[in-house]
Amino acid sequence: MADTMRATIFIEPGRIVLGEKLIPEVGPLDALVRITTTTICGTDIHILKGEYPVASGLTIGHEPVGVIEKLGSAVRGYHEGQRVIAGAITPSGWSNASLCGCGSQDGQDGPHGFKAMGGWRFGNTIDGAQADYLLVPDAMANLAPIPDGLSDEQVLMCPDIMSTGFGGAEAGRIRIGDTVAVFAQGPIGLCATAGARLMGAAEIIAVESVPARAAISRRLGADHVVDFTKEDPVGAIHRITKGRGVDVAIEALGRQQTFEWALRALRPGGTLSSLGVYSEDLRIPLDAFAAGLGDHRIVTTLCPGGKERMRRLMAMVESGRVDTAALVTHRFGLDEIETAYDLFGHQRDGVLKVAITP
Repeated sequence: MADTMRATIFIEPGRIVLGEKLIPEVGPLDALVRITTTTICGTDIHILKGEYPVASGLTIGHEPVGVIEKLGSAVRGYHEGQRVIAGAITPSGWSNASLCGCGSQDGQDGPHGFKAMGGWRFGNTIDGAQADYLLVPDAMANLAPIPDGLSDEQVLMCPDIMSTGFGGAEAGRIRIGDTVAVFAQGPIGLCATAGARLMGAAEIIAVESVPARAAISRRLGADHVVDFTKEDPVGAIHRITKGRGVDVAIEALGRQQTFEWALRALRPGGTLSSLGVYSEDLRIPLDAFAAGLGDHRIVTTLCPGGKERMRRLMAMVESGRVDTAALVTHRFGLDEIETAYDLFGHQRDGVLKVAITP
Protein backbone atom coordinates (compact mmCIF):
# COMPACT_ATOMS: atom_id res chain seq x y z
CA MET A 1 0.00 0.00 0.00
CA ALA A 2 1.28 3.46 -0.84
CA ASP A 3 2.20 5.89 1.94
CA THR A 4 -0.02 8.73 0.72
CA MET A 5 -3.66 9.24 -0.18
CA ARG A 6 -5.95 11.84 -1.69
CA ALA A 7 -7.86 14.01 0.79
CA THR A 8 -10.32 16.90 0.62
CA ILE A 9 -8.61 19.62 2.65
CA PHE A 10 -10.02 22.81 4.15
CA ILE A 11 -7.54 25.62 3.47
CA GLU A 12 -9.44 28.76 4.45
CA PRO A 13 -12.98 30.12 4.18
CA GLY A 14 -14.04 29.83 0.56
CA ARG A 15 -11.35 27.30 -0.33
CA ILE A 16 -11.44 23.50 -0.07
CA VAL A 17 -9.05 21.54 -2.31
CA LEU A 18 -8.19 17.96 -3.15
CA GLY A 19 -4.65 17.38 -1.91
CA GLU A 20 -2.35 14.66 -0.68
CA LYS A 21 -1.75 13.42 2.86
CA LEU A 22 0.01 10.55 4.58
CA ILE A 23 -2.18 7.52 5.24
CA PRO A 24 -2.88 7.54 9.01
CA GLU A 25 -1.07 5.27 11.43
CA VAL A 26 -3.40 2.84 13.20
CA GLY A 27 -3.45 2.87 17.00
CA PRO A 28 -4.51 -0.08 19.20
CA LEU A 29 -8.21 0.91 19.35
CA ASP A 30 -8.45 2.34 15.83
CA ALA A 31 -9.43 0.97 12.43
CA LEU A 32 -8.29 2.18 9.03
CA VAL A 33 -11.20 2.17 6.59
CA ARG A 34 -10.79 2.39 2.82
CA ILE A 35 -13.58 4.70 1.70
CA THR A 36 -15.78 3.32 -1.07
CA THR A 37 -18.54 5.97 -0.93
CA THR A 38 -19.04 9.21 0.94
CA THR A 39 -20.95 12.44 0.45
CA ILE A 40 -21.05 16.17 1.15
CA CYS A 41 -23.17 17.57 3.97
CA GLY A 42 -24.69 21.00 4.46
CA THR A 43 -22.41 21.34 7.49
CA ASP A 44 -19.42 21.01 5.16
CA ILE A 45 -20.77 24.03 3.28
CA HIS A 46 -20.96 25.95 6.57
CA ILE A 47 -17.26 25.06 7.03
CA LEU A 48 -16.41 26.13 3.48
CA LYS A 49 -18.12 29.48 4.01
CA GLY A 50 -16.34 30.05 7.30
CA GLU A 51 -19.62 29.93 9.23
CA TYR A 52 -18.32 27.03 11.32
CA PRO A 53 -14.61 27.21 12.21
CA VAL A 54 -12.22 24.28 11.75
CA ALA A 55 -8.44 24.15 11.53
CA SER A 56 -6.72 24.83 8.24
CA GLY A 57 -5.36 21.60 6.80
CA LEU A 58 -8.19 19.42 8.13
CA THR A 59 -9.67 16.70 5.92
CA ILE A 60 -13.40 17.34 5.62
CA GLY A 61 -16.34 14.91 5.64
CA HIS A 62 -18.21 12.81 8.17
CA GLU A 63 -20.31 10.27 6.25
CA PRO A 64 -18.18 7.19 5.56
CA VAL A 65 -19.01 3.92 3.84
CA GLY A 66 -16.07 1.60 3.25
CA VAL A 67 -14.04 -1.53 3.86
CA ILE A 68 -11.78 -2.26 6.82
CA GLU A 69 -8.20 -2.03 5.59
CA LYS A 70 -6.39 -2.51 8.90
CA LEU A 71 -7.39 -3.09 12.51
CA GLY A 72 -5.69 -1.88 15.68
CA SER A 73 -4.06 -4.53 17.84
CA ALA A 74 -6.76 -4.31 20.55
CA VAL A 75 -9.80 -4.30 18.23
CA ARG A 76 -11.96 -7.44 18.45
CA GLY A 77 -15.10 -8.57 16.65
CA TYR A 78 -14.20 -7.31 13.16
CA HIS A 79 -12.05 -8.49 10.28
CA GLU A 80 -10.11 -6.86 7.50
CA GLY A 81 -12.06 -6.72 4.25
CA GLN A 82 -15.36 -6.25 6.09
CA ARG A 83 -17.81 -3.67 4.71
CA VAL A 84 -18.73 -1.12 7.37
CA ILE A 85 -20.09 2.31 8.08
CA ALA A 86 -19.31 4.64 10.96
CA GLY A 87 -21.56 7.39 12.21
CA ALA A 88 -20.81 11.05 11.72
CA ILE A 89 -20.74 11.07 15.53
CA THR A 90 -18.10 8.77 17.01
CA PRO A 91 -18.55 8.53 20.79
CA SER A 92 -15.73 6.96 22.77
CA GLY A 93 -18.15 4.62 24.49
CA TRP A 94 -16.62 5.19 27.92
CA SER A 95 -17.01 8.92 28.67
CA ASN A 96 -19.64 10.13 31.14
CA ALA A 97 -21.68 11.47 28.23
CA SER A 98 -21.51 8.15 26.38
CA LEU A 99 -22.48 6.15 29.45
CA CYS A 100 -25.57 8.27 30.09
CA GLY A 101 -26.73 7.92 26.49
CA CYS A 102 -25.54 11.32 25.29
CA GLY A 103 -22.62 10.28 23.11
CA SER A 104 -23.02 13.22 20.75
CA GLN A 105 -21.80 15.47 23.59
CA ASP A 106 -18.83 13.22 24.40
CA GLY A 107 -16.23 14.96 26.57
CA GLN A 108 -13.71 12.15 26.80
CA ASP A 109 -10.79 14.54 27.30
CA GLY A 110 -12.47 16.77 29.89
CA PRO A 111 -12.70 16.44 33.65
CA HIS A 112 -16.47 15.99 33.69
CA GLY A 113 -16.95 13.82 30.61
CA PHE A 114 -19.17 16.23 28.66
CA LYS A 115 -18.38 18.62 25.82
CA ALA A 116 -20.84 20.34 23.52
CA MET A 117 -20.67 18.60 20.12
CA GLY A 118 -17.70 16.57 21.41
CA GLY A 119 -18.86 13.40 19.69
CA TRP A 120 -18.53 15.03 16.29
CA ARG A 121 -14.91 14.37 15.43
CA PHE A 122 -14.69 13.50 11.70
CA GLY A 123 -14.09 16.66 9.71
CA ASN A 124 -14.36 18.76 12.86
CA THR A 125 -11.52 17.92 15.25
CA ILE A 126 -9.89 15.02 13.38
CA ASP A 127 -9.46 14.19 9.69
CA GLY A 128 -12.65 13.17 7.95
CA ALA A 129 -14.08 10.89 5.31
CA GLN A 130 -13.70 12.71 1.98
CA ALA A 131 -10.46 10.87 1.30
CA ASP A 132 -9.15 7.50 0.17
CA TYR A 133 -8.76 6.33 3.78
CA LEU A 134 -10.30 7.24 7.13
CA LEU A 135 -8.96 6.50 10.61
CA VAL A 136 -11.90 5.53 12.85
CA PRO A 137 -11.18 6.06 16.55
CA ASP A 138 -12.67 3.76 19.20
CA ALA A 139 -13.51 1.33 16.44
CA MET A 140 -15.37 -1.15 18.61
CA ALA A 141 -17.85 1.57 19.62
CA ASN A 142 -18.34 2.93 16.13
CA LEU A 143 -17.93 0.44 13.27
CA ALA A 144 -21.18 -1.14 12.10
CA PRO A 145 -21.07 -4.02 9.58
CA ILE A 146 -23.21 -3.48 6.48
CA PRO A 147 -25.82 -6.23 6.00
CA ASP A 148 -25.30 -8.47 2.99
CA GLY A 149 -27.30 -7.31 0.00
CA LEU A 150 -27.27 -3.59 0.81
CA SER A 151 -25.38 -1.29 -1.55
CA ASP A 152 -23.21 1.63 -0.51
CA GLU A 153 -25.83 4.12 -1.65
CA GLN A 154 -28.57 2.37 0.31
CA VAL A 155 -26.69 2.98 3.57
CA LEU A 156 -25.03 6.28 2.65
CA MET A 157 -27.64 8.35 4.50
CA CYS A 158 -27.29 6.37 7.75
CA PRO A 159 -24.12 7.99 9.18
CA ASP A 160 -25.65 11.46 9.38
CA ILE A 161 -28.71 12.46 7.35
CA MET A 162 -31.03 9.65 8.38
CA SER A 163 -29.73 9.59 11.95
CA THR A 164 -30.22 13.34 12.28
CA GLY A 165 -33.64 13.45 10.63
CA PHE A 166 -34.93 10.52 12.64
CA GLY A 167 -33.34 12.09 15.72
CA GLY A 168 -35.46 15.20 15.23
CA ALA A 169 -38.60 13.08 15.19
CA GLU A 170 -37.45 11.09 18.22
CA ALA A 171 -36.49 14.21 20.20
CA GLY A 172 -39.92 15.64 19.42
CA ARG A 173 -41.43 12.60 21.18
CA ILE A 174 -43.95 12.08 18.42
CA ARG A 175 -46.80 9.88 19.53
CA ILE A 176 -49.25 7.77 17.59
CA GLY A 177 -51.91 10.09 16.19
CA ASP A 178 -49.87 13.30 16.37
CA THR A 179 -49.96 16.02 13.75
CA VAL A 180 -46.45 17.06 12.74
CA ALA A 181 -45.05 19.90 10.63
CA VAL A 182 -41.58 19.66 9.08
CA PHE A 183 -40.05 22.92 7.92
CA ALA A 184 -37.77 22.48 4.87
CA GLN A 185 -37.45 19.31 2.83
CA GLY A 186 -33.76 19.13 2.18
CA PRO A 187 -32.10 15.78 2.92
CA ILE A 188 -32.43 16.12 6.71
CA GLY A 189 -35.99 17.42 6.53
CA LEU A 190 -36.97 14.57 4.23
CA CYS A 191 -35.56 12.06 6.70
CA ALA A 192 -37.41 13.86 9.51
CA THR A 193 -40.60 13.41 7.50
CA ALA A 194 -39.88 9.70 7.09
CA GLY A 195 -39.07 9.44 10.79
CA ALA A 196 -42.32 11.15 11.77
CA ARG A 197 -44.28 8.62 9.74
CA LEU A 198 -42.40 5.70 11.29
CA MET A 199 -43.11 7.04 14.78
CA GLY A 200 -46.85 7.07 14.17
CA ALA A 201 -47.81 10.59 13.13
CA ALA A 202 -51.34 10.63 11.79
CA GLU A 203 -50.85 13.76 9.69
CA ILE A 204 -47.61 15.26 8.40
CA ILE A 205 -47.39 18.74 6.90
CA ALA A 206 -44.20 19.57 5.02
CA VAL A 207 -43.16 23.13 4.17
CA GLU A 208 -41.20 23.29 0.92
CA SER A 209 -41.19 25.32 -2.30
CA VAL A 210 -39.13 23.10 -4.63
CA PRO A 211 -41.48 20.80 -6.59
CA ALA A 212 -39.00 17.89 -6.83
CA ARG A 213 -38.43 17.94 -3.08
CA ALA A 214 -42.15 18.21 -2.45
CA ALA A 215 -42.70 15.07 -4.55
CA ILE A 216 -40.10 13.10 -2.59
CA SER A 217 -41.60 14.41 0.65
CA ARG A 218 -44.97 12.93 -0.28
CA ARG A 219 -43.29 9.59 -1.06
CA LEU A 220 -41.65 9.59 2.35
CA GLY A 221 -44.82 10.35 4.28
CA ALA A 222 -46.03 13.95 3.93
CA ASP A 223 -49.82 14.28 3.64
CA HIS A 224 -49.68 17.98 2.74
CA VAL A 225 -46.93 20.12 1.25
CA VAL A 226 -47.21 23.86 1.82
CA ASP A 227 -45.33 26.12 -0.59
CA PHE A 228 -44.18 29.06 1.53
CA THR A 229 -43.64 31.19 -1.59
CA LYS A 230 -47.36 31.00 -2.38
CA GLU A 231 -48.96 31.25 1.06
CA ASP A 232 -48.13 31.93 4.67
CA PRO A 233 -47.10 28.52 6.03
CA VAL A 234 -48.29 29.25 9.56
CA GLY A 235 -51.71 30.28 8.28
CA ALA A 236 -51.84 27.20 6.05
CA ILE A 237 -50.94 24.90 8.94
CA HIS A 238 -53.63 26.40 11.17
CA ARG A 239 -56.12 26.04 8.32
CA ILE A 240 -55.21 22.38 7.81
CA THR A 241 -55.40 21.68 11.55
CA LYS A 242 -58.66 23.67 11.92
CA GLY A 243 -56.96 26.20 14.15
CA ARG A 244 -55.45 23.69 16.58
CA GLY A 245 -51.81 23.83 15.51
CA VAL A 246 -49.41 20.90 15.39
CA ASP A 247 -48.26 18.69 18.23
CA VAL A 248 -44.67 18.71 17.00
CA ALA A 249 -42.88 21.10 14.64
CA ILE A 250 -39.48 20.08 13.27
CA GLU A 251 -37.17 22.86 12.05
CA ALA A 252 -34.69 21.41 9.56
CA LEU A 253 -33.01 24.41 7.96
CA GLY A 254 -31.36 26.56 10.60
CA ARG A 255 -32.87 29.96 9.85
CA GLN A 256 -34.62 32.54 12.03
CA GLN A 257 -37.64 32.50 9.71
CA THR A 258 -38.21 28.74 9.79
CA PHE A 259 -37.59 28.59 13.55
CA GLU A 260 -40.20 31.28 14.11
CA TRP A 261 -42.68 29.61 11.76
CA ALA A 262 -42.20 26.34 13.64
CA LEU A 263 -42.88 28.03 16.98
CA ARG A 264 -45.98 29.80 15.67
CA ALA A 265 -47.32 26.56 14.16
CA LEU A 266 -47.38 24.76 17.53
CA ARG A 267 -50.45 24.17 19.63
CA PRO A 268 -50.09 25.22 23.29
CA GLY A 269 -47.94 22.61 24.99
CA GLY A 270 -46.44 21.48 21.70
CA THR A 271 -42.80 20.65 20.97
CA LEU A 272 -40.40 22.43 18.64
CA SER A 273 -37.65 20.01 17.61
CA SER A 274 -34.75 21.93 16.11
CA LEU A 275 -32.28 20.26 13.75
CA GLY A 276 -30.86 23.37 12.09
CA VAL A 277 -27.24 24.48 12.28
CA TYR A 278 -27.57 28.18 13.07
CA SER A 279 -24.94 30.73 12.09
CA GLU A 280 -26.35 33.71 13.97
CA ASP A 281 -28.34 34.46 17.12
CA LEU A 282 -31.94 33.31 17.29
CA ARG A 283 -34.77 35.50 18.55
CA ILE A 284 -37.88 34.10 20.22
CA PRO A 285 -40.97 36.25 19.58
CA LEU A 286 -42.79 37.02 22.81
CA ASP A 287 -46.28 36.41 21.46
CA ALA A 288 -45.43 33.09 19.82
CA PHE A 289 -43.73 32.01 23.04
CA ALA A 290 -46.82 33.00 25.04
CA ALA A 291 -44.55 35.07 27.31
CA GLY A 292 -42.92 31.83 28.42
CA LEU A 293 -46.19 30.42 29.78
CA GLY A 294 -47.38 28.30 26.84
CA ASP A 295 -45.91 25.00 28.09
CA HIS A 296 -43.88 24.82 24.90
CA ARG A 297 -40.92 22.50 24.74
CA ILE A 298 -37.91 23.43 22.56
CA VAL A 299 -35.32 20.72 22.02
CA THR A 300 -32.19 20.47 19.87
CA THR A 301 -30.52 17.41 18.42
CA LEU A 302 -27.05 16.53 17.24
CA CYS A 303 -27.09 13.40 15.10
CA PRO A 304 -26.90 10.29 17.33
CA GLY A 305 -23.93 8.05 16.53
CA GLY A 306 -22.24 4.82 17.56
CA LYS A 307 -22.49 1.34 16.10
CA GLU A 308 -25.84 0.39 17.65
CA ARG A 309 -27.49 3.48 16.17
CA MET A 310 -26.00 2.61 12.78
CA ARG A 311 -27.16 -1.01 13.09
CA ARG A 312 -30.72 0.08 13.81
CA LEU A 313 -30.82 2.50 10.88
CA MET A 314 -29.45 -0.09 8.45
CA ALA A 315 -32.03 -2.57 9.78
CA MET A 316 -34.76 -0.11 8.76
CA VAL A 317 -33.28 0.09 5.27
CA GLU A 318 -32.86 -3.68 5.02
CA SER A 319 -36.47 -4.29 6.11
CA GLY A 320 -37.80 -1.90 3.47
CA ARG A 321 -39.39 0.39 6.09
CA VAL A 322 -37.49 3.35 4.65
CA ASP A 323 -35.92 4.00 1.26
CA THR A 324 -33.64 7.02 0.84
CA ALA A 325 -32.38 6.12 -2.64
CA ALA A 326 -34.09 9.15 -4.17
CA LEU A 327 -31.91 11.48 -2.08
CA VAL A 328 -28.79 10.65 -4.12
CA THR A 329 -29.22 12.84 -7.18
CA HIS A 330 -25.62 13.25 -8.43
CA ARG A 331 -22.46 11.13 -8.53
CA PHE A 332 -18.81 12.17 -8.71
CA GLY A 333 -15.38 10.63 -8.39
CA LEU A 334 -13.12 11.84 -5.59
CA ASP A 335 -10.98 13.61 -8.22
CA GLU A 336 -14.08 15.73 -8.99
CA ILE A 337 -14.72 16.74 -5.38
CA GLU A 338 -14.18 20.45 -6.00
CA THR A 339 -16.77 20.36 -8.80
CA ALA A 340 -19.11 18.47 -6.49
CA TYR A 341 -18.69 21.16 -3.81
CA ASP A 342 -19.46 23.89 -6.33
CA LEU A 343 -22.66 22.15 -7.43
CA PHE A 344 -23.81 21.23 -3.94
CA GLY A 345 -22.83 24.53 -2.35
CA HIS A 346 -24.80 26.51 -4.94
CA GLN A 347 -27.70 24.02 -4.94
CA ARG A 348 -27.82 23.73 -8.72
CA ASP A 349 -29.45 21.15 -10.98
CA GLY A 350 -31.89 19.92 -8.34
CA VAL A 351 -29.16 18.46 -6.15
CA LEU A 352 -30.09 16.78 -2.87
CA LYS A 353 -27.12 14.56 -2.02
CA VAL A 354 -24.05 13.61 -4.02
CA ALA A 355 -22.30 10.23 -3.92
CA ILE A 356 -18.49 10.49 -3.97
CA THR A 357 -16.59 7.36 -4.93
CA PRO A 358 -12.88 6.63 -5.53
